[in-house]
Amino acid sequence: ETRRCAMYDYNTINVDMNEDIAIVRFSRPKALNALNHEMTLELAELFDKLENDPVVRGIILTGEGRAFMAGADISEMKERDAEGGREFARVSNYAFSRVADISKPTIAAVNGFALGGGLELSLCCDWRIAAESASFAAPEVTLGIIPSGGGTQRLPRLIGSGRAKELIFTGKRIKAAEAERIGLVNKVVPDEALMDEAVKSMREALANSAVALRYAKEAIDTGIGLSLADGIKVEINSVGMVFGSEDRLEGVSAFLEKRKAVFRDK
Repeated sequence: ETRRCAMYDYNTINVDMNEDIAIVRFSRPKALNALNHEMTLELAELFDKLENDPVVRGIILTGEGRAFMAGADISEMKERDAEGGREFARVSNYAFSRVADISKPTIAAVNGFALGGGLELSLCCDWRIAAESASFAAPEVTLGIIPSGGGTQRLPRLIGSGRAKELIFTGKRIKAAEAERIGLVNKVVPDEALMDEAVKSMREALANSAVALRYAKEAIDTGIGLSLADGIKVEINSVGMVFGSEDRLEGVSAFLEKRKAVFRDK
């Protein structure tokens, strides 16, 4: 059961709470939730607040209406020159990095269109669950531009450079089943089951130690940009940090005593 969270009051984004899970809903349904400047700024501010909200342990992103997010608001691009384009990309990447860098687990529950900026935003989440009707595309080249929310960097890291180049160079749209086949999404479910599946998946993660989740995410996200040897060093340091937590003591004790762990650190 979810309830609207009044403390997060934005024009383009609604936030519902399902116990300790924040469900972030993009709310420009008439524009298929296209990402305009206002939504970009609100998204960055929201994730700064979610990072520091002690109640929130996990975050699910989804869209209201027929789309997850149908790209950027093209009307805002028309008058931009080269410097304006760099500023547009800088602001977009600042906001998207707030999503990608949050220490808490995130899931993109992709309903309908995830195009351009919508695809890029889904890539900022830890994993993606798609409704059967969902579709994905990076259509920027068809407009004479390129992805500007980290798509040229995150997409090849997720699905490999060959598949990423094919999607970005052709701008073609793929269905959810194809997205799952190439590793773009983790799971495809019937439309009506999307949010239940996303909450269930998040609950499976949140049953574990918040400290362990935080350091595991940091180790993966930091290490992926390093050599294997340097990544291993990051992991070793992270192991040391979790071994110093109360959750580690509880988890090991519960295993040896054949009981369920009750983690305390949030």
